[in-house]
Amino acid sequence: MTNTDTADVDGTVRQVAALARAGSEIVRITVDRDEAAAAVPHIKERLLQMGVDVPIVGDFHYIGHKLLAEHPGCAEALDKYRINPGNVGFKEKKDRQFSAIVETAIRHDKRCASAPIGARSIRSCSPT
Repeated sequence: MTNTDTADVDGTVRQVAALARAGSEIVRITVDRDEAAAAVPHIKERLLQMGVDVPIVGDFHYIGHKLLAEHPGCAEALDKYRINPGNVGFKEKKDRQFSAIVETAIRHDKRCASAPIGARSIRSCSPT
């Protein structure tokens, strides 16, 4: 996972490329606000121009459903969405917001992973 501000396209591209060169087979980036979501397509494009094709996973907390809906370029550019079920929402919003992310994953033919709190296992929530 990168430790850059994802809205910093140059810094995130450098770090993702360095991780890929070091052997990372997948890289996770934080998508936590509008500026980060807007940067994702530019990050992916720059990496592909550099010949870096490591899969990029968007790590979402609380407003992932909103960011994916409002930034379709982000939804398309990411290779996978990561959702921590404890950080999707609260009470009646939780199921609705989680469902919205899964529906976006299906619409964009992406895989979606959820990582339960306190566990290391990953469960696929994709249609395949």
